[in-house]
Formats: sequence, structure tokens, C-alpha cells
Amino acid sequence: MMTTNAHTAARHHLLSVLVENKAGVLSRVTNLFSRRGFNIFSLAVAPTNDERFSRITICVDVESAPLEQVIKQLDKLVNIVEIDELDPADAIEAELMLVTLMADPESRSQVIQLVDVFDGRIVDVSPTSLTVMLAGMPPDLDHFEELVAPYGIAGLQRTGREALRKLGRSQDRLQVITGTTATS
Repeated sequence: MMTTNAHTAARHHLLSVLVENKAGVLSRVTNLFSRRGFNIFSLAVAPTNDERFSRITICVDVESAPLEQVIKQLDKLVNIVEIDELDPADAIEAELMLVTLMADPESRSQVIQLVDVFDGRIVDVSPTSLTVMLAGMPPDLDHFEELVAPYGIAGLQRTGREALRKLGRSQDRLQVITGTTATS
């Protein structure tokens, strides 16, 4: 079970790495971490809206190596387009969890209520269990996992953190998005 506390937050940093969407790029990135002894807390990768690129979100354990060293080593790889360190205060993080919970007829309504509280969705049902899908902030998923553990977890999979930089809230950026101009 993953827990979040002040120590964990201080130990981990998020890197958003834009890479060319080519065979072997992910392998080269993970091999770099392995060769240098850097620890990856979580890693998620998927194509972007531009099929030429993929985004790798890496949650790095900075106790295994200084963050500057990790970034310098990544920057040396040929297929890296952009590296962005995301300060948690300036980033939107999300994670997906699929979890199969034991839910006999006596406890099923309690489990369903917890799923509803966390805005989850039941995606599969059997007479003795439920499979639930939740998406949200990693600490919220940690909390859900702690609350449902007493019912019995038959299987659990989490995607790892995905993150993007928060949008600026300035009037200029809003005008660009909406196509309007300022009038005084």
C-alpha cells in the first residue's frame, strides 16, 4: 500500500518528459535509471495528441540521486524533446486505480457507499466481489485503499502518477483560449 506523508512528498519529484514516439525510447530511459542507480517511484507513459510524441511522467526518488543529475542524464538521450520538472504546487496530478474488493451481500452496500463517496465506478460484479475504477489525486486513492482494505482486496493495479503543469490564470491566457480581445 502506498502512503503519502510529508516525508514522501519531499523525497519524490515529478518529471514530465516529452519524447519522440519511437521504438526503444522507453527502454533507453528506464535503462538510464537502472545504470545510474536512480530509483523510480512510478512511471507512466502514453502518446500525446501529436502522434510523433509521447509523454513519460516519472516520479523520481531524489534520495537515490540528486534531481539535477537525473535531469542532466536524461537530457543526454537522443530522443528526449523536453524535460519539465513539475513542482507539486504548480501541477495537476492524477492516477487511475482498478481494484477488486471482496463484497459479500452483508458488506456490499457499505463498499458501494465508499465507492460513491470517492466518485468511483463499479465496472464488474460477481456474487462475492466488485471491481472498482477510481481516478483522482494519488493521496485520495491511498485513502480509499486504506478504507476498503478491511473488506478484502483481491487485486489492485494503479497506473502511476500522470501530471501536467497547471494553467496560468492570467487574463491574457484566457483571451488566447477564447479568441477574445481585451476592451477597456
